[in-house]
Amino acid sequence: MNAEFEKTPSGASAMQPRLPQSDRIAGALTLAIHQRRLEPGTKLGEDELAEIYGVSRTIIRAALQSLAHHQLVEIRRNRGAFVAQPSTREAHEVFEARALLEPFMARRAALRITDAHLATLERHIHEEHAALADGDHGKALHLSGQFHIEIARIADHGTIADVITALIARSSLIIALYWRRESALCEKHAHHALLDALAKGDGPRAEELMKSHLVDLHSQLDLRDRQASSRSLKEALAP
Repeated sequence: MNAEFEKTPSGASAMQPRLPQSDRIAGALTLAIHQRRLEPGTKLGEDELAEIYGVSRTIIRAALQSLAHHQLVEIRRNRGAFVAQPSTREAHEVFEARALLEPFMARRAALRITDAHLATLERHIHEEHAALADGDHGKALHLSGQFHIEIARIADHGTIADVITALIARSSLIIALYWRRESALCEKHAHHALLDALAKGDGPRAEELMKSHLVDLHSQLDLRDRQASSRSLKEALAP
């Protein structure tokens, strides 16, 4: 069991984070989805999750509702909750939407970026490449998405940033379902080139690089149907 959710004799969490239990579990499941430990189509049984995390079904239900709100989980009447399984049509639409919005945000970020922002982006790149070197493609995928989300935040346009965050969450599912191995991860030098343009305050260059980067990423997807994993939740969520 994940130590974060282990119980003390009194029944309280061994660690007392500030977030409600349902939010913490939603965050843990989100990370597992982004890291491909929970694949699209995986059934998320309330009883099994309650046992894994040592909480009530009520808390699990709240966490799943939160994930459903963010379109990471589909709740099907009389069948339960499943990790969302985007269609090939949605896969195309999500990357087309990203290609429309993110280049604009990259140009905008180039005008607003600070040294602190640059340090954050550099850390994401370093950790992403370390994960790739370790063969942890799921972690690299998660970090790649966070890099793009960070650029959207730097651009300081809250409405579009929220849309991009949701699109990237769906992208992680799409890549997990349709990727051609690690070739669908962000190309090793693409983020470095973006970072260089942002550091120079070169908005037009950042916009151009972001657009070509997303087009390349989209083209690397193998958009055919995939079968859901046969692993149990306990196996998938093991620390």
